[in-house]
Amino acid sequence: MNKSDLRKKYKTLRQQLSTEEIEDKSLAIANRMLQLDVWEKTYFHLFLTIEEMKEVETEFILQILAGYDKEILVSKCDFESCGMTNYLLTDNTKFQKNEYNIYEPVDGIEVPNTKIDVVFVPLLAYDKKGNRVGYGKGFYDAFLSKCREDVIKIGVSFFEPEEVIDDVYESDIRLDYCITPTTNYDFR
Repeated sequence: MNKSDLRKKYKTLRQQLSTEEIEDKSLAIANRMLQLDVWEKTYFHLFLTIEEMKEVETEFILQILAGYDKEILVSKCDFESCGMTNYLLTDNTKFQKNEYNIYEPVDGIEVPNTKIDVVFVPLLAYDKKGNRVGYGKGFYDAFLSKCREDVIKIGVSFFEPEEVIDDVYESDIRLDYCITPTTNYDFR
C-alpha cells in the first residue's frame, strides 16, 4: 500500500479504539519498552500525545524515563519551516496547545539535536523493514536527519507492521525498533 492509503487505514483503525483500549495498549507498550537495551543512554526525545488523533499515550513512557532519571526532551514545532526545537523537560516547563492541538513547551532550556541519544517517533503505520508513515508533513524525517547517525529511533504502534510501504523515499529515515503491545520489532 502507498502512504496515502495507509494514513487513511490507520486513522480509521485508531478511531475505532476505545479510551480504555488505548490506555491498556499504551501501558503494554511502555512495559515492553523496558526490554530494550537503551537504558545506559541519557537524552531521550519523547513526543507528547495528541489525544484527538488517538495516539499512543506517552505518559507511561514519560513516567518510566523519569523513574530512570533520564534527561527528557520535548519539542516545539515551527510549521513554516517544518522544523522542531527541543527543550529539556523540567518541573518548571510550561505547556500550551498550538493551533493543531499539540501540547508544546512555551520556552525552556534548548538542547541541540546532536545531544539526543534516543527518539520516540510517532507514526500511523510502518512496515517490516522499519519504514514509517507519519502524518505527511516530514517533521520527524527532517528532525532525525539533523540528529547523530547513531541516534536510536523507536516507533510505538498499537498495530502490527504492514508487509511493505510502496512509496518510500530516499529522504525517509527508517526506525531501529517499533514497539507494539505484543512485540518488539528490531529493524537494525
